[in-house]
Amino acid sequence: MSRIKAAARSLLRLPLRLLVNYSALPEEPVSQLGLDPARPIVYALTNDALSDLLTLELCAQQLGLPSPFTPLQIGGQSLPRYVCLDHLPCFSGTPVPARQSLVTFRDWLQLHRQDPALDIQLVPITLLWHRAPGREKRRLQPPIHSPSVWHNSWQVLLHGRENRVRFSVPVSLRTLADERGSDEQVAHKLARVARIHFSRQRQAAKGPRLPIRQALFQQLLASEPLCQAMAQQAAEEGVPLAQIQQRALGYLDEIGSDFSYRLIRMGDTLLGWLWHKLYRGIQVHGGEQVRRLAREGHEIVYIPCHRSHMDYLLLSYVIYHQGLIPPHIAAGINLNFWPAGPLFRRGGAFFIRRSFKGDKLYATVFREYLNQLFTKGYAVEFFTEGGRSRTGRLLQPKTGMLAMTLEAQLRGIPRPLTFVPVYLGYDHVMEVNTYLKELKGSRKEKENLWHVLGILGKLRNFGRSYVNFGEPLTLHQYLQQRVPDWRETAEGHKPDWLAPTVNGLAQQLMSRINAAAGLNGLPLCALALLASERQALPRNLLTQQIQLCLELLRLAPYSQHCVLPEAGAAELLAQTLELGKFQVEEDKLGQIVTMDRYQAILMTFYRNNILHLFALPALLARLIERQEGQSAEQLIQAVQPLYPLIQAELFLHHSLDDLPAQLEANLAAFAKLGLIEDKGGRYWVHAARQPQLLLLAHCIQETLLRYAMSLGLILRAPATPLPQLESDCQMMAQRLATLHGIHAPEFSDASLFKTLIATLEAQGYRQDECWQTQALARLQAQLQGLLPSALRRTLAALEQEA
Repeated sequence: MSRIKAAARSLLRLPLRLLVNYSALPEEPVSQLGLDPARPIVYALTNDALSDLLTLELCAQQLGLPSPFTPLQIGGQSLPRYVCLDHLPCFSGTPVPARQSLVTFRDWLQLHRQDPALDIQLVPITLLWHRAPGREKRRLQPPIHSPSVWHNSWQVLLHGRENRVRFSVPVSLRTLADERGSDEQVAHKLARVARIHFSRQRQAAKGPRLPIRQALFQQLLASEPLCQAMAQQAAEEGVPLAQIQQRALGYLDEIGSDFSYRLIRMGDTLLGWLWHKLYRGIQVHGGEQVRRLAREGHEIVYIPCHRSHMDYLLLSYVIYHQGLIPPHIAAGINLNFWPAGPLFRRGGAFFIRRSFKGDKLYATVFREYLNQLFTKGYAVEFFTEGGRSRTGRLLQPKTGMLAMTLEAQLRGIPRPLTFVPVYLGYDHVMEVNTYLKELKGSRKEKENLWHVLGILGKLRNFGRSYVNFGEPLTLHQYLQQRVPDWRETAEGHKPDWLAPTVNGLAQQLMSRINAAAGLNGLPLCALALLASERQALPRNLLTQQIQLCLELLRLAPYSQHCVLPEAGAAELLAQTLELGKFQVEEDKLGQIVTMDRYQAILMTFYRNNILHLFALPALLARLIERQEGQSAEQLIQAVQPLYPLIQAELFLHHSLDDLPAQLEANLAAFAKLGLIEDKGGRYWVHAARQPQLLLLAHCIQETLLRYAMSLGLILRAPATPLPQLESDCQMMAQRLATLHGIHAPEFSDASLFKTLIATLEAQGYRQDECWQTQALARLQAQLQGLLPSALRRTLAALEQEA
C-alpha cells in the first residue's frame, strides 16, 4: 500500500506544480511564528487529501521546512511526520475519522515519556482553496469542509491558483505530555482541540454566509426601530405608510452592498496586475494579530488612515491575501457613479451620505443596516477621517460611524467587537498634485468615469506601498475601563457618557494609526530636505541625517508597532532617487540633492506622514539647542506645557504620564549618537554634530511658530469671537508663510487653528469664555524663546500691523 501511495505522489507532483499557485500564511512562518528549526517539526491537517499533502510538501520545501512525507526519526523509531484528523473516501463527501490519527498522537507523546529533553513542535496546517462564503438558505453541495476525492480534484483545477497554506502557531507536545492523564486521554483532547481550531480557521477565511439582498431588505423593513421610524415619518408628513416604506426601501437599495465572491476573485487578479504596474512591492506588517482575532471569533472593524482612493482597494487586496474575507466598506456616496459604483458595491462597499441632517428616516435606515452587518458577523471598514487627507497628516476624526458602532454594541453583538487601526503609506500618492490645487483654492473635482480613466493613464512604477496593522482595541474592554456600568444602559436611550466616550475612542484610534507608521526613504528624505535652509543637502549629509533618524527610533522607539526599514540609509536614499522626485547636482566636492519650490510643496505631504514620529525628539533638540546647559528635569518641565498642543494636533502616542520616560530615552539616544554632551547632568550641543541636531530641531519649528503667532493674536484681543479668531489666525499664517518661504500648505490650515483653540480650552487656558491671559503670556514667552530671532522680529511687526 505504501508503494502505491508513493507512486501516486510521484505521478501527481508534476501536474500539481503546474496547477497550484500556493502562498504561505504568514509569508515567513519560521520567524513570524517562532518555529525552531533545531527542534523536530510535525504537521496536523484536517484530512488526508493528496492534493493538500503535496501542496504542503511544495510549500515546506520552499520555506526550508521538512516534507510531510519525510518520516520522523527519533530514538531509533520511524514515525509519521504528519497526522490527518479525517480520512477522505474516494466517492463519498462524508469524512471518516482517521483512527490512525489517535495512534500517531499517542506515539508522539510516548516519545516524550522516553526522552525528557524532547520537545516536538506540532504545526496545524490549513489548506485554503475555494473560499466562497455561500448564500444564506442555500446549501453548498458538497460541504466545503469535507470534499470527496473527485470534488477535490475539481477544486485543484478550478481554484488551485488562489491556494493559501496557513501555518498556525506551533503547539509544544512536551507541554501536553507533561499534563496529567494518560496518553490516550491527551491524544483525544488534542484531536478535539484541533477540530475546533480548523473549524475556526475555515470560518475566519470564509466569513459568514452572504444574505440574499432583497430578503435582507425585507427583514430590515420589519425591524422594530425602522417600523417605528416609518410610522412616525408617515404621521409627520400625512402620507400613507406604504409610501414611506418605498422610500425606506429606496434608501436601503442606495446604501446596501451586493457582495460577490466571484468579483473578489476577478478583482484579485486585476489588482495583482495593477499593483505590479504601480508598485515594486507591498510590505505588510501585523497581519498575524488580525488572523488571530478572526480565529477567536471577533467582530473586526478596520480603521485605516485615508490618503488616496487606492486605500480601500489596497487594504481589501491585502486582507484577502492574509487568508481573510474582505470587509464591507463604508464608502462616500460620491463614489456611486457608473461604472465604479456597481463594481464597488459588489466588492463589499455600502454607500453613506455626507450628512444625515434633516432626514431622520435615512439615519434610522443606515443605523439598522450597519447593525445588521455587525449582528451577522461581517467585517466592516470605515475611515474615521471622513475623507482623504490633502496634507498627509491625519485629519481630526468624524465620529458619526464610531457612535453608531458603539450604539450597536449597546444593543448587543454576540461577538467581541474589535477595532483594528491600519496605517497605509505610499512612495507616491497619485492624487497629490490634485491635493495641492485644492489647497490653493480650486474646487474639488467630482469623481467620474473620466477621472478613473485619467488615473489609469498615469500608470507607472511608483515605488513601494505599506500596510501596517496597528494595536487592536476591543470595544467592550475600552467601555469597561471608561464606563464600568455601560451594560446597564437602557436600549433606545442615548446615555450622557456616549459623546465624550466616542470622542475619546476616536482620539485613541487615531493615535494607534500613527503608532503603526512605517518608515521608508521618501518621507525621510523629505523630512531632512525640508528642514534645510534651501531644500538642498550634500548627499553624504542627507545620508547621515536619514541614518540618524533611523537610529534615533531604534534607540528610543516611538511604539512597538512602528515599522522601521531593514535597508540602510544609503540604500533608502538610492531607492528614493530612482523615483525621480529630487534633482542631483554634482560639483568638485561631490553630489548635492535638491528640489525646486513646486516639488518642495508636494514633499510636505510625505514629510507629514511621519512628522509625528519626530515631533518629540525635534522639540527636545530645539530646547537643547536654544537653551544649553539644562538638566533632564528642566527639559521635561519645559516640554510638559507644550506637549498637549502637539499631541492633539499630531495624535501622538505617549500620554503625559509616559512623557518623562520617553524624554529620558530620547536624551540617552541623543547622547549615544553624539548629538549632545552630558556634563555633570546638564546637556550641551556637540559641536561636531550640531548641523544634524539643527536639522532635527527644524522639523518642529513651523508648528511652534504657528502656536506663538496664534497666542499673540489671542493676547492682543482676548475678546475676539472664536470664529473671527480662527479666521485672523489663518490670515496671519498666510502672510507669515509668504514672508519666510514656508512651503507647507497645512501651515495656514483653518482646521489646525480650530484644534489648537479647542486644546487650549481643554488645558484650562480658557474658562467661562474668558482667556487666562497670564498663563497664555507665559506659554507664548516660552514659545518665542524657541524661535530664531528673525521669526520673532517678524511676529512682533505683524502684531503691530494687526
